[in-house]
Amino acid sequence: MIFGLQKKVWEKEHYKIVGSHSSVKTCQWTKNMVKGQGGCYKLKFYGIMSNQCMQMTTSMSCANICRFCWRSDKSPVSKEWKWNVDDPEFILNESLKAHHKLLIGFKDQKVTNMPSYNASKTVKHVALSLTGEPITYPKINELINLFNKNGISTFLVTNAQYPEQIRDLNPVTQLYISVDAPSKELLKEVDKPLFKDYWDRFKKSLYYLSKKKQRTCIRLTLIKGINMLAPEEYASLIQEGNPDFIEAKAYMFVGASRTRLEKQNMPSHEEVSKFSRELANFLPDYEIVSEHIPSQVVMLAKKKFKKNGKWYIWIDFQKYNKLVNSKKEFSTVDYLKPIPLVNLIKNGTS
Repeated sequence: MIFGLQKKVWEKEHYKIVGSHSSVKTCQWTKNMVKGQGGCYKLKFYGIMSNQCMQMTTSMSCANICRFCWRSDKSPVSKEWKWNVDDPEFILNESLKAHHKLLIGFKDQKVTNMPSYNASKTVKHVALSLTGEPITYPKINELINLFNKNGISTFLVTNAQYPEQIRDLNPVTQLYISVDAPSKELLKEVDKPLFKDYWDRFKKSLYYLSKKKQRTCIRLTLIKGINMLAPEEYASLIQEGNPDFIEAKAYMFVGASRTRLEKQNMPSHEEVSKFSRELANFLPDYEIVSEHIPSQVVMLAKKKFKKNGKWYIWIDFQKYNKLVNSKKEFSTVDYLKPIPLVNLIKNGTS
């Protein structure tokens, strides 16, 4: 999958290629926190330490050609797995090495917060969302098990074209499905799926998401002038997926998406907030809980997570690790913790 000119392009864009189909790239928020400049929205929403988070994918290939994606038009697309299958332990070890190499340059920089940099040497979270469709990796469950054994939380994002893989997926800390349009016709226009039965696959994926016992989230990527409409139809799809959380996030005018969309397609945070309020009107079981203005994202959660005036939406990572490695049945409510009233995080250590 990863070879020749495309490999050189990715490396020029600061990807570290791992084996024949995986890659790692340092998130800007990870860099920011290493420099003592604060973390991403997942810190505010869920308690993830950005300096201890690795961003990667197990597949650079995808079955969609989304208009808003930062991927190059030359990136691989496929409906089926056609490549070698690298060993999960190899992927884990080499990804960690690549991640640390990408951060080593901060060691001697004056802008670096050394306690935060030192903490970054211990990866505690992985975002399986860099690019492509990570859930298609044939040994994804084996890799997830390795992350679990190593005390690394897993946030996995899928584009809802592989329902059986969602159904068969082992527990992850938080599973995301992207809902990029409120209707069949618009989803085809926005995501440009390769599958002819893309809508059936999408609806099945929502069904299987609704059956998951661990934390789930639906992500809306909002594109001004294109898919910021029909909140009642979005709400209907969200109710089918029955997620614990909803993230409504602005499309960002970056990467190759700039060849497909215009800068005016990127909504302001105020516009995202307004749309989120309209959406909430059609979702009586949900409430807007938080926002992260630098990321232009608003988060909604099920009202059942609010107890005695406190929102219990942060993640108790230690408890999650014990539960997932115990092989016993557990659910979202078993590893919740309240949002801290006072944020005492200063040095980027957990």
